[in-house]
Amino acid sequence: MGLDTECREVAAPGSSVLSMGRVLIVVPCLNEAPVLAKVVAQILDDDRLNDPMLVIADGGSTDGTLAIARALAAEDPRVRLAPNPKRLQSAGVNLAARLAGEATWMVRVDAHAGYPANYVSNLVEEARRTGAASVVVSMDTRGDLPFQRAVAAAQNSPLGTGGSAHRSEGREGWVDHGHHALFRLSDFLAVGGYDETFSHNEDAELDLRIAARGGKIWLTDRVRITYYPRATAAGLARQYFNYGKGRARTVLKHRAPLKIRQALPLAVAPAVLLSLASPLFWPLILPALSWLSGVLAWGLVSGVAKRDRATMASGPPAATMHLAWSLGFWAQLLTRRGARSSAVLTAQTVAP
Repeated sequence: MGLDTECREVAAPGSSVLSMGRVLIVVPCLNEAPVLAKVVAQILDDDRLNDPMLVIADGGSTDGTLAIARALAAEDPRVRLAPNPKRLQSAGVNLAARLAGEATWMVRVDAHAGYPANYVSNLVEEARRTGAASVVVSMDTRGDLPFQRAVAAAQNSPLGTGGSAHRSEGREGWVDHGHHALFRLSDFLAVGGYDETFSHNEDAELDLRIAARGGKIWLTDRVRITYYPRATAAGLARQYFNYGKGRARTVLKHRAPLKIRQALPLAVAPAVLLSLASPLFWPLILPALSWLSGVLAWGLVSGVAKRDRATMASGPPAATMHLAWSLGFWAQLLTRRGARSSAVLTAQTVAP
């Protein structure tokens, strides 16, 4: 059954409410009980929106998220709950987009982030001002635990992000990729939405299709979000391993070249693997040793300059991110090529 898309009459001229067309807000989530209610409250704290529709696309939560979502929907007619049987965020956003009726805009909201007041209406204003098909936002990473603070320091610096535009303060302009926030819904649907076979890097893959169709992506610095990183080294490594795999899938699908900041970490995994043979020939450890010592020294020197302990400790998380991303990329690349080789061999074997 579709979602209720009845639209109320827009406010009269001069009202503080923007006559901007209806906005669909999608919160794809899985086991986000500790943060869901807070995020929904932050997003709906927007006195310039006219009758928004917020859809919680739940991927089968088991931690109480569903009960919270149902309670929010019962208390607030602007909130809906949509089960997402495919579980992935990409599928949840696509599901809500297809059920959105005549909404003009779609805003994607990640549950593990923090948002300022009037977040959605500011995004819509930016889209209307620039004519962009998509508006992306900058991110400030913040941690509470000591390890999270060290990860945040790495992710807020070129050491961890390579100078990515949406990780830099004060940057705005036309970009080829950024943290997804708003889409003109018609443009999103015209390119087919997210590729639901992607569990990671679905955002960058979609941006390539938007650009190929002639759509433009605007990075705004008018609003910024707060991102909360993984709290353990194992969780961080899994995240970046999957990021690496996702980026490799995007490269394979579109034959898209890597930027220098993306290509440099590719050498990390081969260097580390090469160092395993250093007992046989000691110079083989030098590439990995140079990389690791450089990363640790960068963090330490930057931390001393800033007089910040978290930045001093940012080297190990940054090294974890580099290595895991590189391993994920190579794993996906080699697996795909291996699968293709096997398919060719099988076809040759069974051919008459």
